[in-house]
Amino acid sequence: MIAKLNRLTAEGTPYLLITDFKAETLLVYTLKELDDEDIAFSFKSNVQQSSTPLHTDPIDFIIYKKGFDKVIEHIKRGETYLLNYTCSTPIKTPLTLYEIYEKAHAKFKLRYKNSFICFSPERFIKIEDCIISTYPMKGTIDASLSNAKKSIMEDPKELAEHIMVVDLLRNDLGIVAKNINVEKFRYVESLHTGNKELLQVSSKITGHLPLEWRENFGDIIMKLLPAGSITGTPKKSTVEIIEAVELQERGFFTGIFGYFDGHDFDSAVMIRFIENYQGQMVYKSGGGITLDSQSRKEYQEMRDKIYIP
Repeated sequence: MIAKLNRLTAEGTPYLLITDFKAETLLVYTLKELDDEDIAFSFKSNVQQSSTPLHTDPIDFIIYKKGFDKVIEHIKRGETYLLNYTCSTPIKTPLTLYEIYEKAHAKFKLRYKNSFICFSPERFIKIEDCIISTYPMKGTIDASLSNAKKSIMEDPKELAEHIMVVDLLRNDLGIVAKNINVEKFRYVESLHTGNKELLQVSSKITGHLPLEWRENFGDIIMKLLPAGSITGTPKKSTVEIIEAVELQERGFFTGIFGYFDGHDFDSAVMIRFIENYQGQMVYKSGGGITLDSQSRKEYQEMRDKIYIP
């Protein structure tokens, strides 16, 4: 698949790329191949529609805290400094995956057959000409809370977490590009979640790719995966801890999907993710854990991210 990516990108052939979390499975579809597949995607926001009825059955806090405490122990041992800890939540809604996809309002949307959908607010990388940009998203708060923006921007834990993920992605881009620059550091965006509004903190990092990046695009993308913002740092040991601590395999959750239009590439991290697991809809969500994290707050953040926009 890496060779196919290199060839298609060099030829200027448009395609859709989908990867699982660990980039062990790469799916590549040209537009002609997509005609025969039950796959839909969008890279532009649609008009927000009415909220979707949604019943959730999240894991008990006691169970969540057991995993949380294991993560903290790994941090204390110096094996990770930031780890994105995620959980699975069974949900019930009268809508099918097809119907949820059609009505969901999001920057980036993907439906993969009747298997899973995501409606992600987080761009992974964007390449325009020879400029590569990445947009780590770290820090979430309920916008209805008093002084919500001021609170999250002045929270030491949130600042430390964001600095760590920005540093990680600066280093990641430095593997494939030159002249790395943090163009925007910690800007706030508003996300509508159906029945509430969240504030999300992001940054923008850019770099310059070599002129021949299209001939080596498959190799470039593999060097950047898995996505640092939903993994942690250092990446290799943190992925190993994630596999040991989380109660479910991520599969395609927190992988990426991207579209090459024949000239430029855009992509998103697969968060805000619903999977059809043996006939049961399961919503996967989580957040970054550092030594300063509080289990109750992190548990609530995991629950706040269970929504259909």
